[in-house]
Amino acid sequence: MSGALEGLVVADFSRVLAGPYATMLMADLGAEVVKVERPGTGDDTRSWGPPHADGEATYYLAVNRNKRSIALDLQDPGDLEVARALAARADVLVENFRPGAMDRLGLGYEPMAELNPGLVYCSITGFGAGGGAGLPGYDLIVQAVGGLMSVTGEPGQGGTKAGVALVDVITGLHALTGVLAALRHRDRTGEGQRVEVALLTSLLSALTNQASAYVAAGVVPAAMGNRHPSIVPYEVFETADRPMVIAAGNDRQFRALCGVLGRGDLAADARFVVNSGRVAARDVLVTELSRTLSERTADAWFAALTEAGVPCGPINDLAAAFEFGDGLGLEPSVRVDDPRREAGAHQVANPVRLGATPAAYRLAPPRLGEDDAWVREILGR
Repeated sequence: MSGALEGLVVADFSRVLAGPYATMLMADLGAEVVKVERPGTGDDTRSWGPPHADGEATYYLAVNRNKRSIALDLQDPGDLEVARALAARADVLVENFRPGAMDRLGLGYEPMAELNPGLVYCSITGFGAGGGAGLPGYDLIVQAVGGLMSVTGEPGQGGTKAGVALVDVITGLHALTGVLAALRHRDRTGEGQRVEVALLTSLLSALTNQASAYVAAGVVPAAMGNRHPSIVPYEVFETADRPMVIAAGNDRQFRALCGVLGRGDLAADARFVVNSGRVAARDVLVTELSRTLSERTADAWFAALTEAGVPCGPINDLAAAFEFGDGLGLEPSVRVDDPRREAGAHQVANPVRLGATPAAYRLAPPRLGEDDAWVREILGR
């Protein structure tokens, strides 16, 4: 069964997370992705460990399956010509060098578009190619200056980062969306184009309701811990054994919650009948709910509340999270059987399910320069 992107060649000049994540998703869907890396060291994430699996940093393994690796010194004229040949052959080029670096190498958008008019050329930056061109595009920096840390964590703690490089992942998804839109345009017209995505603007877009509160109403949101600014109850509660979350997003769900808890008094209290009242009297209501929830275990409440249609769940670690997904039949992890490897590689599955052209797992993340000969052969080099 062929992939939805089968036949597309992607020249991947990106490294670390945002670009490699986008190109791995393309590769999962059938594109032939050639990862260009520095000789000797390769992608920065190859050294980002522990932890390791089979001698490779698991960070690198997370976003580089289904790719081919070629090691090219872009300061070497011969290797640079190989890179140009790859760009000329590619349908998509993805890069996240600092703005201007690809231009100085002769691999910028204009010369590559002249060489290959149908090329979709995606540039990922931290802060754009204008006034922010000189700023380092690290996820942590963008979480700080982009406002995410200001709305994460407990009040008064000065900001907390997300537990994963979330801005890079969001930007990778936006890059993929832009590339697919540009390919659709090329299908109609034959014309490639440049796609530009910045970590900062990707984050501001992903802040959705929080960003809209400022842009539309001039409200500057602040950190509220695990609480929601506009919904109550929608936060973490302690139970008899471990914490869980309850997200009663409407009045019906709140009444059902009170029914399961045996707290009809709360459902009938005029202060709590509608959500706006619950937000205004948050502290009083949460204290009462917490007192009752502490009487049973998280799993017991989860079963009872779920049966009653109240959104909730225990706070799992990652081991429990994967077990939970497996129990639902979602198959969140896969084994990649690569003909180049004696043992299979265990990977997180692609979350997109396509009925006719599903994701495929053909190749484990490549070792540095593993496919030099293969790539040079198809390029005639």
